[in-house]
Amino acid sequence: MPTGDNTIAFNSARRPKKTEKQSLDYVLRSGLAGGLAGCAAKTIVGPLDRVKILFQASNPQFAKYAGSWFGVVTAMKDIYSENGALGLFKGHSATLLRIFPYASIKFLAYEQIRHTLIRGKDQETPLRRLASGSAAGITSVFFTYPLEVIRVRLAFETKRDSRSSLSGICKQIYHEHPPLTYQTTSANASSAPTAGPSALATTASSTVQQMTPRSGLANFYRGFSPTMWGMLPYAGMSFLTHDTAGDWLRHPNISEYTNLPSTAASSSVDPHKPAQLKVWAELLAGGFAGLVSQTGSYPLEVIRRRMQVGGAVGDGHRLGMAETTTTIWRERGFKGFWVGLTIGYIKVVPMVATSFFVYERGKYWLGI
Repeated sequence: MPTGDNTIAFNSARRPKKTEKQSLDYVLRSGLAGGLAGCAAKTIVGPLDRVKILFQASNPQFAKYAGSWFGVVTAMKDIYSENGALGLFKGHSATLLRIFPYASIKFLAYEQIRHTLIRGKDQETPLRRLASGSAAGITSVFFTYPLEVIRVRLAFETKRDSRSSLSGICKQIYHEHPPLTYQTTSANASSAPTAGPSALATTASSTVQQMTPRSGLANFYRGFSPTMWGMLPYAGMSFLTHDTAGDWLRHPNISEYTNLPSTAASSSVDPHKPAQLKVWAELLAGGFAGLVSQTGSYPLEVIRRRMQVGGAVGDGHRLGMAETTTTIWRERGFKGFWVGLTIGYIKVVPMVATSFFVYERGKYWLGI
């Protein structure tokens, strides 16, 4: 029975027809391939993701380990000794619940948006690829963000006696009430002798706070603003870099070493379906894409994590993007925006490489 790359050779005879990308069949198949790719990638780096969240959110118990290679290993040992192997995967069930629809929507949206923006080889420009990836990322995160907040809150807990169930975390987030700080601010503003620019700004700020929902579903969108801004470079650069690296690796001068010859037939029938790369080449393209995209969006990711756990630390008030940025700068300066980047690199290369590899192979196995 054929396995690995030989499986593709075995199945290559079944790819004679051109793909209709806007058909329901293609949407469902690409969504399934994307969801499986996301789950596989997240499972591989589950323990690293747990430690990374603890570092980014400045968990008091693990802040001392941040910033060093040995700190990652030490943190994982502490989690293992206190909670066992399952402690390294705390919040992983919520991760899989979130990542399947997230990755599914992201990949299928990218295929559809790319098909709309790039109609032929003459339109294969970096800008169009970047725009397609960014739009796909924003679309997916909009629909799945509440699940991300739940996952981060589960992963943020470290004490054995504070373990919470998935339903317990949801109830806790939903019922959190930030302190009513605007009342004092408004009182100070009203007692000011003059209505100067600062008083007007204070009044405007307090008005916005009064209009903002202080509990309920709004709590599940903590950190949404930096997430949206961070997704623009992350998803855009990820897809752009992967596709560009794929083009390089399929160059005629080296294609005999990087491409699977048995899949060239699909490329001749459908120019939008290039030949499959060999295992090492596909993993290389995906890993490079993760490295570039992580570097470009990491500061916004740190800000997002701090906002997401805002109800679990300090006085519990909902942190704004500007306030979170100021807090990080005051606590650690410029380096504070890069806390956990080391583990981020260790995590992102295998994760994104696995994601793109499983997705590309999954599409081929599913006949698209």
